[in-house]
Amino acid sequence: MEQALKSSVWRAVGLSPVHRGPWCWGLRYRSTRERRPPPFAPPAAGGGEEGPPRGRDGGGQLPPAALPEVSGAVADPHSSREGLAPQSWPRPWHKRYEGGARQAALANAELWSSREGDFSKARKRLERKPLSIERTKGSEILFGIAPCSLALSQSRRDLFRLFLKQSSGARRLVMSEFVLQATARGVPVHHVRRRELDALCRGQVHQGVCLEATPLHFKSLEEAEKPDLGDEESPTRQLIWLVLEQIQDPMNLGALLRSAYFLGVDRVVTSQRNSCPLTPTVSKASSGVMEVFDVYSTDDLRSFLKAKTAEGWEVVGTVSKPEDVEDVPVVNCLEFRWNKPVIIVIGSEGDGLSLETQLLCHRMLTIPPGRALHPGIESLNVSVATGILLHSICSQKLRHSD
Repeated sequence: MEQALKSSVWRAVGLSPVHRGPWCWGLRYRSTRERRPPPFAPPAAGGGEEGPPRGRDGGGQLPPAALPEVSGAVADPHSSREGLAPQSWPRPWHKRYEGGARQAALANAELWSSREGDFSKARKRLERKPLSIERTKGSEILFGIAPCSLALSQSRRDLFRLFLKQSSGARRLVMSEFVLQATARGVPVHHVRRRELDALCRGQVHQGVCLEATPLHFKSLEEAEKPDLGDEESPTRQLIWLVLEQIQDPMNLGALLRSAYFLGVDRVVTSQRNSCPLTPTVSKASSGVMEVFDVYSTDDLRSFLKAKTAEGWEVVGTVSKPEDVEDVPVVNCLEFRWNKPVIIVIGSEGDGLSLETQLLCHRMLTIPPGRALHPGIESLNVSVATGILLHSICSQKLRHSD
């Protein structure tokens, strides 16, 4: 065991088996820059001096004359190092050290590269994760250029914060106008990244603008009965109201409000039950019309229609298939004549007008198709159909005014 330990120590310091005996000489000789003596001293020129020792008893034989050349070429492992300093000799432990250092450097480089990869991934995760913005209690997030701009220009909402995406080019001028509007209203402006805006409006198309404000609500039907300014001076003025029964899709409701506002409808009334509220999606779909156009609601649509009939209004319903209606005359929308105040009643997306509401209508309007329709697509989208009906009726007001 002791011999094996010594051998391992000798190998570690680079000593050959020939040098295991003179330990101190090996350490001293490796620490100097002297030339290493040859293994056998040559005989003196006069032949009077003795050669190398022969053995313990001196009876050993001298090596043959050719031995120095042979041993210098084969037996002496250091014969090829003549002329080199001892510390310049190649040593086995040098090779082992260089190999180990190279492997350590490679391992260290791999470690750092893996750490840099982990750091970059963590940084990307942090960049991808949007900052959480705490909303004011009781507020909602408007999104889109038109809804936010019109909400800032009106006084119908309480406004809390305006969030803008840093932009360049033509969009930068739009953002500058938003800053001016918000400053005039005393609304704080926050410049955020797109990820924060996406999180605020839950992935909707925000166009780089979000506004935190209080919600809008329907107005009561009693307020709808109040005449507009100038109505008393023109009691015979043609009036048209749009009544919506159980419209549930916010995109449809927004499109209906936009068409009604554009074509000149005086009031929009919805049923409270099973109807879409006035949400930011409705405002975006209406291109901001919801911010400037009042929308009313009633919890008793049938009583409201009966009351307006008693006042002399004409109640007109809508239907996609004339054969689906009984006991109520069906008229082509192009043949309808508008000669007194009228209420246009629009039914829900799937079922249309309820039977009870149909029976309260004086006439039913229909849109004639331009071709034979394939089964399953016999009707139009509710907002598209309403736009066509309103245009065919409201265009008569323009002709009468001429």
